[in-house]
Amino acid sequence: MELPRNPTRAVRIGRVTIGDGNPIAVQSMTATHTQNIEATCAQIDALTAAGADIIRVAVDSRKDADALAEISRRTAANLSVDLQENYRLAEVVAPHVAKIRYNPGHLYHHERNKPWQEKVKYLAGIAAENDCAIRVGVNCGSVDPAKKEKYDERDSISPMLESAFDHCALLDDIGFTRYCVSLKDSDPQQVIEVNQRFAAERPEIPLHLGVTEAGMPPDGIIKTRIAFEQLVSRGIGDTIRVSLTVPNDRKPEEIVAGREILADIAEGRVRSVVDYGLSTLNIISCPSCSRVENEAFIDLAEQVRDMTEYAREHKITIAVMGCRVNGPGETDDADLGLWCGPTYVNLKRGSEELGAFPYDAILPRLREELDALIACGDRR
Repeated sequence: MELPRNPTRAVRIGRVTIGDGNPIAVQSMTATHTQNIEATCAQIDALTAAGADIIRVAVDSRKDADALAEISRRTAANLSVDLQENYRLAEVVAPHVAKIRYNPGHLYHHERNKPWQEKVKYLAGIAAENDCAIRVGVNCGSVDPAKKEKYDERDSISPMLESAFDHCALLDDIGFTRYCVSLKDSDPQQVIEVNQRFAAERPEIPLHLGVTEAGMPPDGIIKTRIAFEQLVSRGIGDTIRVSLTVPNDRKPEEIVAGREILADIAEGRVRSVVDYGLSTLNIISCPSCSRVENEAFIDLAEQVRDMTEYAREHKITIAVMGCRVNGPGETDDADLGLWCGPTYVNLKRGSEELGAFPYDAILPRLREELDALIACGDRR
């Protein structure tokens, strides 16, 4: 399936270019202590071998910056630096990386009496001098206090958006447009909403997608997958990171998970019902996992695809889900939904339960409902 892509501008990050229809880049971040040069280089090598397009390294001190200089000499990887609270370290690390990431909410920690605008102009100048891109990384847990206090404490999205819009406007005003933006939260639904709202206002700016503090696999992958499904399927997102709580030697799993999620979205193997913007039949099925209670689910998904071929020109969405975790709620947004139990398949029309049927009886029943929808001449 050819996924839509927002018409974002191209931003070069070393040897990788994001936006402007380029492939969605997959990235990760080292979890080793940066000053442990051997361990950090080994992790960068492992992430590169797994297919990482960009690898981020955290720098929080001058010793970290010195270590990064040596690390960059030992690797050909596309490196990004995560500036923590001392934005002044940018001038030390910029010669050794392809991108600088800063958090607007952290700029106030250092030189508190200096306006944030001056600090951003300094960062943009350093980036331009050293052929670096910038990521404006906005996080729900570290929003600029001046933005946060303007809104209700229950509203975490508005201060994030205002912060991102203000920083983008300043960068544009000073003529620095080689940047992307990330807006992250630990709640996938918040990630979906904040990125959709940003993209609606500034569709030309490339977005880095991620769910922060997603947790351990498989739950961390599932949370991230749901956010990516809803965004990437709508053309939103130019680079991604799957943030997992795993031991250092398993860090490449973030890259593997990211590429699997992108491939699954393109093939319609999703855990939540997505709207690909098609004017034809849309069949989606969740990727098989350990939660599937009957492997007949896999065969059923293929049978549904084959049986519904006659309806391919009708704008109808059919979701086939493999377990009781995703099935009951995640099929609500489909015109027809099937979720599979150990011995029966549950059939739904929208959120309406139509009953549970044996595996060998579900296809004729599904066809009845599909024919009824076609006869109505439109979706529900």
